[in-house]
Amino acid sequence: MALTKTGICDFGWKARDFSLKGVDGKTSRLADVRGPKGTLVVFICNHCPYVKASIGRIADEAKALGQLGVGTIAIMPNDTEEYPEDSFSNMQAFAKKHALPFPYVIDETQAVARAYGAQCTPDFFGFNAKDELQYRGRLDAGRTTPVPGARRDLFEAMKQVAETGRGPEEQLPSMGCSIKWKD
Repeated sequence: MALTKTGICDFGWKARDFSLKGVDGKTSRLADVRGPKGTLVVFICNHCPYVKASIGRIADEAKALGQLGVGTIAIMPNDTEEYPEDSFSNMQAFAKKHALPFPYVIDETQAVARAYGAQCTPDFFGFNAKDELQYRGRLDAGRTTPVPGARRDLFEAMKQVAETGRGPEEQLPSMGCSIKWKD
């Protein structure tokens, strides 16, 4: 497991569209998940210990952000040949086990992950209502263990985006397992 940190937020960078197969059998596009106040695109996988430790918090924050008008989608970008734990059938089981409240889709060609510049799992991209990147940071201070009373970095940033269209100037990078790229 290689620990990777995300890059800094490239404010204003436009969200890239996609059309990806979801664990629910539907195809999701950016327009399908866009919220009236913003959109959160999260790159996750099934096997990463950072994702496993935080998926409940990610789901809870997505629900809370939905109440603020922010839509969420999770994209699994890993090479499933080399990492069969991230297979589509395992994605379906993962989504069911954790009752994910958002579409969970597979990026089989890894084109979407490359277009977004995704680096690790989890990797958070928070966009305003104009599809402009405003947040590229962490969920919270807990990596593999929740930190009692920790600031809800993702939630607070996306709440600000929903209210003002702008994210916070200071953002702490997300950390997790590197994306497993195909050769």
